[in-house]
Amino acid sequence: MKIYTKTGDKGTTSLIGGARVPKYHPRIETYGTVDELIAFTGLLRDQPIDGHTKEVIIFIQDRLMNCASILAADCTNCKIRIPKIEDEDIRRIESEIDDMDAQLEPLTSFLLPGGHQAVSVCHVCRTVCRRAERLATRLAEETPLPENLIIFLNRLSDYFFTLSRKLGKDFGVEQILWRPNL
Repeated sequence: MKIYTKTGDKGTTSLIGGARVPKYHPRIETYGTVDELIAFTGLLRDQPIDGHTKEVIIFIQDRLMNCASILAADCTNCKIRIPKIEDEDIRRIESEIDDMDAQLEPLTSFLLPGGHQAVSVCHVCRTVCRRAERLATRLAEETPLPENLIIFLNRLSDYFFTLSRKLGKDFGVEQILWRPNL
């Protein structure tokens, strides 16, 4: 099978279920942003981080693929099974956040991203995740989406922020606080 199909040459693409939509359709923009997040999360996994965090990131990438599948599906009448985001998936992310947060000093200000490549990649993942969440929230106003998808994206951005702080501590990075010029 060839990788190129030529079916998108006129600016449309297929959703799961067969409907064709313009490549700028809100569904495409949303699952494309989730796909971007999956790629950046892969870059994060390639950083010099501990094995447990790598395992969590693989779990996250897997669930983000579920999110992308859900977002790409227009299956009101089709018989294709679509993956889900379960309550347990959200609880796992929350548990990981809680475990990391217990190791960190209380936050007194916003942080300026940077100090180590792994920390910076966490912040890129966080911001792309927030964009995916915004797009999914907008899409949900037009098309029913599972509530857990948006909740998962919301928790996931918190996970990436907390992981940035934990990795900063692990790598001995000075975490620079934002000092607003008031």
